[in-house]
Amino acid sequence: MTLNRRTVQRFTSAVAAALLAGLALGAAPAAHSAERTADLPESDFSACPAVDELPAGADPGTWRCEVMHATGHLRMGAVDEPLTQPMEITFAEGRVDGAFRQVFGEMTAAPIRVGGTPLTLTPQYGGYSDFLSDGTRRGEFDIKFALGRAYRLPAMSPSPCSVGSDEDAVHLVLKDTVPTRVISKEPLVVAFGAQDVAFTAPRTSGCGPLGRALDRALGLPSTSGANAFTMEVMVAVRPYL
Repeated sequence: MTLNRRTVQRFTSAVAAALLAGLALGAAPAAHSAERTADLPESDFSACPAVDELPAGADPGTWRCEVMHATGHLRMGAVDEPLTQPMEITFAEGRVDGAFRQVFGEMTAAPIRVGGTPLTLTPQYGGYSDFLSDGTRRGEFDIKFALGRAYRLPAMSPSPCSVGSDEDAVHLVLKDTVPTRVISKEPLVVAFGAQDVAFTAPRTSGCGPLGRALDRALGLPSTSGANAFTMEVMVAVRPYL
């Protein structure tokens, strides 16, 4: 199984829990339904894990695929930039023998231009996700940022030069900033806000002799308290059957 198809076991989804709570409360007034529908992102479910990639014992009839769209703001070292184009994260989730499980599908994102430099940072999946909600956090997620040049081709996946790596990723512990709400029942879409203001950022890796110069330009490494990743999230949900 490839890096972007790994299974995270023992997973309790905060999105699923909040979704059930939102459905119990009901949707917003119908007068705003047209406006909400117009604001919904287009969700591509083609990256959903195939049925044969679900864990052994999974009943596809009880599993769903979720496509997460996240915009927001990244402050990391000397980087202080908005994420105007959404990151898109696709995964499947459900129960096996009563326990929640997840299969990661894919993460895509546009390059982020680093102001005052010719550099871009492209968010990429760092190899781990666990959206277990325990009342103090929404979940955890590993991410890395592939370095590229703004005036040439963007960073290709996988890029050898990055902030964070599979072995030393930027580890996010996301906490809620805006409660989950149901914004559409057909298609089913929920929205929430989350952030991590305590993560650390490592030095660049895989950048060869340019590593030290890139670290200086990007203000890396960067300690906890100097960084913040704020996200505004919409999640589209589709059952497998």
